[in-house]
Amino acid sequence: MKKYIVLLGLLFSFLMPASLLADAHASEAITSEHSVVSTKTEAQEEYKAKSMTELFKGLFETTGLNAMLFPKEDLKDPNGKKITKFAQSWGRLIMFLIIFLLFYLAIAKGFEPLLLLPIAFGGLLANIPVADMTAPGHMLGIIYDMGIKNEFFPLLIFMGVGAMTDFGPLLANPKTAILGGAAQFGIFGSLVGAAALSQSGFVDYTLKQCSAISIIGGADGPTSIFIASALAPEMLGAIAVAAYSYMALVPVIQPPIMKLLTTEEERKIKMTTGRQVHRLEKLLFPLVVVMLIALFLPDAAPLMGAFAFGNFAKESGVVDRLSDTMQNALINIVTIFLGLGVGGTLQADKFLVAETLGIMVIGLLAFAAGTAAGVIMGKIMNKFSKEPINPLIGAAGVSAVPMAARVVSKVGQEYNKSNILLMHAMGPNVAGVIGSAVAAGVLLSIFK
Repeated sequence: MKKYIVLLGLLFSFLMPASLLADAHASEAITSEHSVVSTKTEAQEEYKAKSMTELFKGLFETTGLNAMLFPKEDLKDPNGKKITKFAQSWGRLIMFLIIFLLFYLAIAKGFEPLLLLPIAFGGLLANIPVADMTAPGHMLGIIYDMGIKNEFFPLLIFMGVGAMTDFGPLLANPKTAILGGAAQFGIFGSLVGAAALSQSGFVDYTLKQCSAISIIGGADGPTSIFIASALAPEMLGAIAVAAYSYMALVPVIQPPIMKLLTTEEERKIKMTTGRQVHRLEKLLFPLVVVMLIALFLPDAAPLMGAFAFGNFAKESGVVDRLSDTMQNALINIVTIFLGLGVGGTLQADKFLVAETLGIMVIGLLAFAAGTAAGVIMGKIMNKFSKEPINPLIGAAGVSAVPMAARVVSKVGQEYNKSNILLMHAMGPNVAGVIGSAVAAGVLLSIFK
């Protein structure tokens, strides 16, 4: 009998907590159900029926059209800066017109379409009202933070450019490097010009902003973005658009300057074929460049290091897959992101200011000055050189690779069909890339 009583006691002790737990769960479920019901009841009580007119009015208030027609007084950008009513309304319309002009230049005229098209589309997305696509965590904001703000995308572009560059023409005729150096006059000339313009009262540039603007004179897009990100991120969009616009307009801007500064006899000069460059020379050259940068100008190391690595991988001949990736897939992917990220900075409140107009004017004058300086140096070298030098190749000293060299060759053939100047022009053209990177390093080192 005792055994049965003990067994019943144990069974009761096991069943009792389970029943209590079940009751507790049931109680919670009932409470939760009651809370859901009460929440629904409250929501139903809060909701007020709206007429069709009120519904359409609410829908219209969420549209971009409403945002442009009825700008808000206290609207702020993702950085907390107040956006003017003009920038919210007419400013956006003007930006749309500018963006469609860039589309026209890229598609109809073929001016640097690989970058102008994504830049313009990024600007289109950035100026859409309400969407706020440039805010942190949004599409354009993410792209900007992951590769432009930290200057990473320009370095990858330089890596790809290095993999596509042949230093052979420069090594075959090293004195053409002088022409590349002379063309950098546009950079330091524009630095002085920007500083002088800021003193006039028309614009108010800081010395850092003047330095960032000056690189436009070299017609070097990646370097312009690199230095603008470091010194004047607020002007990144205007500087990048100016740099790439003038790179695209090389066939329009350079020929008149080249013809104005040279005689017909000089334009007909045929240059002798350069010597054959040994493979070992091409292999050692990027290493020598990096070592010289390491010793004398470490601030230029990021740009020149990426450029030299791309070229070294190509010339080594043992990593063709890597070199091919840098020349094609990598540079194409980065170009898409770089263009969209830069375009994201083309917002009306940042672009439609007097400083932007100043950037465009200074950039044009600086690019023209760099072209002129290269041609003049070519004329001087031709007078004192034993071998003939066509002064036209001096125009290729700007960093627009290889467009400037192609323009030189085209102009030369207009006056002498048998005159092939392309490879001769590539020497100063490649030297110009190195020169603009070195100039950027010098400017960056000033502000340390």
